[in-house]
Amino acid sequence: MGWWSDTVSAAKERLMTDHRTIRGVQVTVVNTRPDIETTRVFEKLDGALGVIERYQPHRLRRFRRDVRGIIVKRFACRAAFFPESRRAMLELTFMVNPSFGIAEIASSLLHEGVHARVHAMGVARTPSALAKEERLCRRTELWWGQTVPGGGPVVERALASLALPDQAVAPEIDWAEAARRVSQADRAARAD
Repeated sequence: MGWWSDTVSAAKERLMTDHRTIRGVQVTVVNTRPDIETTRVFEKLDGALGVIERYQPHRLRRFRRDVRGIIVKRFACRAAFFPESRRAMLELTFMVNPSFGIAEIASSLLHEGVHARVHAMGVARTPSALAKEERLCRRTELWWGQTVPGGGPVVERALASLALPDQAVAPEIDWAEAARRVSQADRAARAD
């Protein structure tokens, strides 16, 4: 049953996947949630990239160089950078959640862009370097929140994170437990 289940899952995912280029960035949306409109995800992403392009065009140019593309999908955190594929990831429900504005989505992209820049520079990802790298990302968020209209929530989140000790600013994550919680939330959303 394993190979058949994997084949069926891969085919279903392909049916739920849409690709576009937005402001020079390759974007893939894997929309596994029927309650979310993919067009809305693309609109919000265009808004986030647009605000970066307006207020810090050099950062968008650097992002395009350091990141191969953006993937939007269900995941256990709001954003991540995957060095092996050089892709930034934004979480699907985060993208369409009305309590998060364009400045916050853009902040997450800039945060992941810092991870991409550090990776592009060849900096080793040692445990001691992780907290330092994360603080660099949070300082970028702080600066961004102070620069862009509607950045208050970004500033608040960045300051709170910067006040944490190293082990909390770059915590160890139980990805199996995180994936279980995502699946549980998706089942609950489908039941509504």
